[in-house]
Amino acid sequence: MNSIPTDIGRRRDEDAPSSTVPHRPRVTQWTVAVALVLAFLVAMEFAARHYGTSGPLTNESRELLFSPHSGPLLYAGLALTMVVLTWRQRLLAVSCAIGIDLVFALVRWLADAHQKFGNGALWVILGCAVLGLVRRTGRERALLVKGTGLGLLLVTGHLAGDTWLLITSKARPKVLDPYVATADHALGDPSWVAGRIVDASGPAGEHLLSLVYGQLPLAAALMALHQLRHVAAERRFPRHHLVRTFLAIGMLGPAVYMIFPVVGPVFAYGPDGGAWATADLWPHTAPPLGTPHPIPFDGITPRNCMPSLHTAWATTLFVHTREGSRLMRYAGTFWLVATLSATLGFGYHYGADLVAGVVFALTIEAGMRALSRGWDRSASLLLVHGTVVFLALLAAYRYLPTHLAAHPWLYGPLLLLAMGSVVYHYVWTTRRWREDPPATEAPLADAPLAEAPLTEAAPTDAPPAGAPAPEDPGSENPGSEDPGSEVPVPVAEPAVSEAPAAEPASRKPRLPDPRPGEPQAEPA
Repeated sequence: MNSIPTDIGRRRDEDAPSSTVPHRPRVTQWTVAVALVLAFLVAMEFAARHYGTSGPLTNESRELLFSPHSGPLLYAGLALTMVVLTWRQRLLAVSCAIGIDLVFALVRWLADAHQKFGNGALWVILGCAVLGLVRRTGRERALLVKGTGLGLLLVTGHLAGDTWLLITSKARPKVLDPYVATADHALGDPSWVAGRIVDASGPAGEHLLSLVYGQLPLAAALMALHQLRHVAAERRFPRHHLVRTFLAIGMLGPAVYMIFPVVGPVFAYGPDGGAWATADLWPHTAPPLGTPHPIPFDGITPRNCMPSLHTAWATTLFVHTREGSRLMRYAGTFWLVATLSATLGFGYHYGADLVAGVVFALTIEAGMRALSRGWDRSASLLLVHGTVVFLALLAAYRYLPTHLAAHPWLYGPLLLLAMGSVVYHYVWTTRRWREDPPATEAPLADAPLAEAPLTEAAPTDAPPAGAPAPEDPGSENPGSEDPGSEVPVPVAEPAVSEAPAAEPASRKPRLPDPRPGEPQAEPA
């Protein structure tokens, strides 16, 4: 029986047509994202120049030669870049970064300048970007460029955030702290309560909360490295990870600062406000109720309270740790509780800021998850729900603060219920997404294949379709009543051992081909 061999197994890994992998939508998304980020950074640069200071692009360029703003931040960016490298390449990258920093340290020592580190990390990140663009092709180029882009976004995003804060202090000379302080009565003035608790805890409690509050970026970096630990082996990034949401919150949050400028109770009602403070009341005396109005404040203090981005980041970290081990879940819970306690206990935020921060974080997180999995009706409903609740909170704080303060037992639970509705909607929707994941974009090696053509044609003497097959005496079945009946030619299957059919006694039987390593049988 003639078999029809094919090379489908080989084609799965080698000859799969590129058209079967839907690269074009992903390329378009990345192109749009890069264009938006560049436009945002250029706009920030022009805005900073308008207020007489340098922007994020200029500051980043200076760090190539001059003392960097934050050495640990630059090495954190290098760590994110190295998730796409092999262990040998990582060792080489770290060695180059340390070597470059040693050269800069020697030059600064000779010039009697202040010692800083981090220039080497920035040079290595840029070197990886150039290497990916010049010496890599295809998926390897895309992977290396994504890794360097992630590291540069972390560094540049931090500088852009600093520029945002400076712009808020210059562009918004008046703040709305009296409105938020009045609305905070509906929640029981939690910042004043937490401030007194922190004071009573003594130096130990203050140092612990200060450490947790200041090292939130470190905790986020460790979580991100845990999520991206398989990128080098799998040669692709996960569909969604913590860094994406962190950067989105950092980019969008300061825009709300421009709409709702607030400096915080420790500045507006406490000792850190100096001559600009309304009164020195925090944390021992809650501000009296009255008709709120905007108050002028200095041109230095950032208007970075509404919403609380530390709360938003800690909430996002908490959400992502839910997918990890038990120890990781405990760490995420601890960091969330400690961050909320620090934001209130140090007087950096009002309770209303934290409520808005939770809603803001879950809305951004939902949007980023929807972008990675594909938009559908559930994603749109969740995003609209979070946006409407967030805007309603801002409107209530701005236009209904006296009503909220006058009926705290009614409006306090309503504020928490509004926040809880977004939390519940997010949990319910994302649980459905996990149970019913969408069709994902497969890597090239695992992409669905088109119909592979047969690599070898059938024998030329094969009968045409519909014609009776010629008789093969060697294939006759002696048990059939009509040996000359038409028998369709079966399609050859993978090698299956079958006993040879019996031959007529009048003919010499044909022996099967011997297997390799077996002696050839003699005819009887």
